Amino acid sequence: MSELAPALGQVAVLLAALAVTVPFLGRHLAHVYTSPRHLAVERVAYRVLRIDPDADQHWRSYAMSVLGFSLVGVLVLYALGRLQEHLPLSLGFAGLPADGSWNTAVSFVTNTNWQWYSGEAALGHLMQMSGLTVQNFVSAGVGMAVAAAFARGLARAGGDARVGNFFADLVRGVLRVLLPLAVVAALLLVLLGAVQNLAANTDLDTLGGATQVLTGGPVASQEAIKEIGTNGGGFYNVNSAHPFENPSPMSNILEIYLLLLVPFAMAWAFGIIVKDRRQGVAVLTVMGVLLSLGVGLLTWAEMAGPGTAPQLAGAAMEGKETRFGEAGSALFGAATTGTSTGAVNAMHDSFTAPGGGVTLFSMMLGEIAPGGVGSGLYGMLVLAILTVFLCGLMVGRTPEYLGKKIGQREIVLVAAYVLATPVLLLTGIAVAITAGDGLAGLQESGPHGLSEALYAVTSAANNNGSAFGGLTSGTPFWNTLLGLLMLFGRFLPMLLVLALAGRFAQQQQLPPSAGTLPTHRPLFVALLTGVALVVVGLTYVPVLALGPIAESLS
Repeated sequence: MSELAPALGQVAVLLAALAVTVPFLGRHLAHVYTSPRHLAVERVAYRVLRIDPDADQHWRSYAMSVLGFSLVGVLVLYALGRLQEHLPLSLGFAGLPADGSWNTAVSFVTNTNWQWYSGEAALGHLMQMSGLTVQNFVSAGVGMAVAAAFARGLARAGGDARVGNFFADLVRGVLRVLLPLAVVAALLLVLLGAVQNLAANTDLDTLGGATQVLTGGPVASQEAIKEIGTNGGGFYNVNSAHPFENPSPMSNILEIYLLLLVPFAMAWAFGIIVKDRRQGVAVLTVMGVLLSLGVGLLTWAEMAGPGTAPQLAGAAMEGKETRFGEAGSALFGAATTGTSTGAVNAMHDSFTAPGGGVTLFSMMLGEIAPGGVGSGLYGMLVLAILTVFLCGLMVGRTPEYLGKKIGQREIVLVAAYVLATPVLLLTGIAVAITAGDGLAGLQESGPHGLSEALYAVTSAANNNGSAFGGLTSGTPFWNTLLGLLMLFGRFLPMLLVLALAGRFAQQQQLPPSAGTLPTHRPLFVALLTGVALVVVGLTYVPVLALGPIAESLS
């Protein structure tokens, strides 16, 4: 009981904080994406961008805006990486290699934030602030915008496939939601001990007479949006395990709260946008159930410590910070893989075999528990539509979701969405373990080596960004492969979601009938939870059996 007390206490604090704030932020998000009013600072941004924020875009135009804006982000970030040594505040660091700059640019634009490099030893302050932190804001804003467009598609009726204005959605999401939250969070992190300055390396004399180099920088500001935007890229190589990023158990709980806040609030906002709050509560409940399963299983795995080394040591503390302990590390690990954050406060490669399997499975769910900012919501809604379709087949009725019929074209888009990430992931792992350059990056052989490669391609294809520490990924092969997986794993599902939103926006809204499946009741919550688990189980259990499951049994 004494071991469980810290775990239960942290969960209780986290639940209380989310229960109080999620409804308020959800209402604010719904207002942000439905209000016809533009703030003065937003009008300035629209004039600079030369766009009409009131011009309603067809889903194809919306999708082209998403792709065009993101392409510009990739090019700018690639240039910053390559030219770093010629830019101010570079701290003397050289430019990134071509493959590494490509990987970093794609990684941060796709909200993945996979890092093949050590941040404090490779990037200057300008690259960190003007490159990575800016993308932390706008890549999160892109995901939120697509989710808002999907919600509008379900809420509108009888239109011509118009789903809103991408640039208005992006600017509003960044200025009205992400920026204010990040300012408050950064101040709280500084108050709790996180570093925020523009200092270069500082040489300090230790008590033992040696010299230690401490690297400062704009850490707290990047840490704040890294968690709020479910980005995950750390200022330092060890990410949120570093005391400058995450100094104490209190800051640890704050960071977990930040990475869960917006994804849960997006589900609440969805219910308001479609004018049925019960729908948002149902989606939020499924997200909460799946996250609870992940937290419970991962906490059990790490606190039980199965395996010879943990049993001999008395605890599974390898790769964990003593200031967080097993419970704080497990809670963070479940939350960061249940969302698309990818931040870590412990080395997932050092988790027990069952614990590592739980983090893998959480990502393979499609990161819908509660998922990334925006991507978690639209991912869960696609599964909700699939659930309604399957139930309709069982009772012989035309399936409907929120008064919109799910016909052949709609279900083709849903099926393509559900299959897109598994195809990318399984193709990626096949290439990785059959290519000599891929195998050369593995630290271990056998099941754990497979888990290292599987974790990397799962993290990239699902836009998570966390990693098993044993993989040497900073090579041209891995940088190129993971970059491609991140790129297609982000934008292919987005395009399918926007096409589905356009289809729904064109339809008239049908009134509920005796054959309509209620999608706000506990039965549907259970069905949707089951569909999410079964889809993952049928797809990934074979490869999991060769990796973490085989390692657990051995």
